[in-house]
Amino acid sequence: MKHLLSFLIPVFIFGLSANAQDQSPKPVKWEFSAEKKSDTEYTLHLKGVIEKGVQLYSTTMADDAPNTRVVLDSAAGTVAGITEKGQLLSKKEPLFDNVDVKYFENEVELVADVKAAAGATKLSGVVNYMALKGEEVLPEEAAFDVELPGAAANTAVAASGDAAPSDVADDDASNKSLLWIFLASFGGGFIALITPCVFSMIPITVSFFTKRSATRAQGIKNAFFYSLSIIVIYTFLGFLITKIFGAGALNSLASNGVANFIFFVIFLLFAFSFLGAFEISLPSKWANVSDSKAGMGSFMGIFFMALTLAIVSFSCTGPILGNLLVLAAKGGNTGPLVGMFGFSLALAIPFSLFALFPSLLNKIGKSGGWLNAVKVVLGFLELALALKFLSNVDMAYHWNLLDREIFLALWIAIFALMGVYLLGKLKLSHDSDVPYLSVTRLCFAIVTFTFVVYMIPGMWGAPLKGISGFLPHEGSQDFNINRSLIDIQASLESGGGGGGEKANALTIKPKKLVGILHSEIPGVENVFFDYEEALAAAKEAKKPLMLDFTGHTCVNCRKFEKSVLSSPKVMKILRNDFVVASLYTDEKTKLPENEQYVSKFDGTKVMNIGQRNQDLEATNFNRNSQPYYIPVDLTGKPLAMKGYGYDPKEDVDAFVQYLEAAKAEFANRNK
Repeated sequence: MKHLLSFLIPVFIFGLSANAQDQSPKPVKWEFSAEKKSDTEYTLHLKGVIEKGVQLYSTTMADDAPNTRVVLDSAAGTVAGITEKGQLLSKKEPLFDNVDVKYFENEVELVADVKAAAGATKLSGVVNYMALKGEEVLPEEAAFDVELPGAAANTAVAASGDAAPSDVADDDASNKSLLWIFLASFGGGFIALITPCVFSMIPITVSFFTKRSATRAQGIKNAFFYSLSIIVIYTFLGFLITKIFGAGALNSLASNGVANFIFFVIFLLFAFSFLGAFEISLPSKWANVSDSKAGMGSFMGIFFMALTLAIVSFSCTGPILGNLLVLAAKGGNTGPLVGMFGFSLALAIPFSLFALFPSLLNKIGKSGGWLNAVKVVLGFLELALALKFLSNVDMAYHWNLLDREIFLALWIAIFALMGVYLLGKLKLSHDSDVPYLSVTRLCFAIVTFTFVVYMIPGMWGAPLKGISGFLPHEGSQDFNINRSLIDIQASLESGGGGGGEKANALTIKPKKLVGILHSEIPGVENVFFDYEEALAAAKEAKKPLMLDFTGHTCVNCRKFEKSVLSSPKVMKILRNDFVVASLYTDEKTKLPENEQYVSKFDGTKVMNIGQRNQDLEATNFNRNSQPYYIPVDLTGKPLAMKGYGYDPKEDVDAFVQYLEAAKAEFANRNK
């Protein structure tokens, strides 16, 4: 296994590049302001700075063509007309069957005449726009919230891409998410510190600095530069991955079958290595070359010492870094940089700290027994994580290897064995004897067994909201008491009182894909998986249609379903007042030959159900993230200004209000 990583690294790179999606920064940066014309009339200015090489389509384009639209919240007012300022260009666009398109480059200003609603103090809304970059069509939206002059505060300026709290999606990057990535990566760096590969090098390295330096000040200076070199090396790695593969490549790991299977194999190998089956290391010549450079004078030699640490310690830090790279995808282009900086900062701190206070070296524990224990515990965690990657592939391709109860049984066994190991009752070949149980190990064992006990009710269908995003879908579970109780409650409500049987009855029942896909929306008996079939059912029942763009591997989808959609208030509204369609955007089932087509949106060939649902979401609603809930009327037009994405606050009442507003709008359109 000595040179195993010389094979794994190109495989890892292939996994990053598989089916990557572009998650580049917003192609247009917007500024919004308003000026008063009369007590009820205002002018809304929307100034856009367009990225070089990007074409922004005009508001004058038709609805079935690439266009830009300004949509006001109904409570804010209505747009009476829009004037465009800028150099309007036109051409025949081959991507859209040589249709004449009108567009802007470099900059544009949209001037909207607005009639404000009575009592309105601000103009809230969204700019839905399409832009062309090369041969790629980018559907985007920019939300705005502008105070009306004289009503509250001065004009407000919003940056492109800002979203209202109810529309926070899993592919959006915010300061909060970047902070979370930094803190998680910083914690990962501290975990890496206590692995044998890194921990054992701290006293050796710092002692080397202090002994080779003529003065203590010089030793401290060298140690600080060594720490800085670690940060530069790891952060540059994050920058390199971002620029070569793009943040979309990392983000695509969440749903790409090939990439998930590669990570399953890699993390399985790391787990077995941590458990002592074999040792993984980078090719020895890599370490020898960098180590030979460490003899160079001054700061260059210190830099190569840091590079040696990064290479030699890879067998311990590699699995942790792999986890952090997947996590960092949530931060867009900046995520890997922030994540790597947090990881390397935590890794670098001890070297500077011990250089400042050399006496602390005498208090550090020696490498040995407890470090092996840390490595084994990480091995158990890597094994559990490997199963999650396999589960992603299993759900996307319907292998049915890891149903929910089987997955839970494996996790219960893994963490139970980890608890037994922490108690010293399980010993592996490279472990030292445990003459007594320390308080620290006892505490970790208690936490581990608590987690095991928490998971056990899930074998019979308990929602397990805390880890629901990591588990296979509930539809794969053979015996689910919780789902049965919900179905009984729904049946009782249908039989008397509430909505009544007539309100719940559907003439058209779901038929397409029901033998393949499972509904994750609780309390709704008939969930559709095909848009056209669901729309036909909505027309027949004269009810609004709730579109749920979701995914098999979407963690935030499962979390939202268990925390918000499982609320009795939400279930009752969806069951009685809506027709519901769950449209999986990562479903790999191929479309029949006669149903395959070339997307007018981006020119790609749509060959499977997931691609068709993705194309529907992007074309009709300018979104490509999940979960995304959007209610539509009987013609398929949205009943709300924008859809409802994942809400980290998991606010049930806010979602209920959203549903009620959609119902009211549907009733208004169908008077």
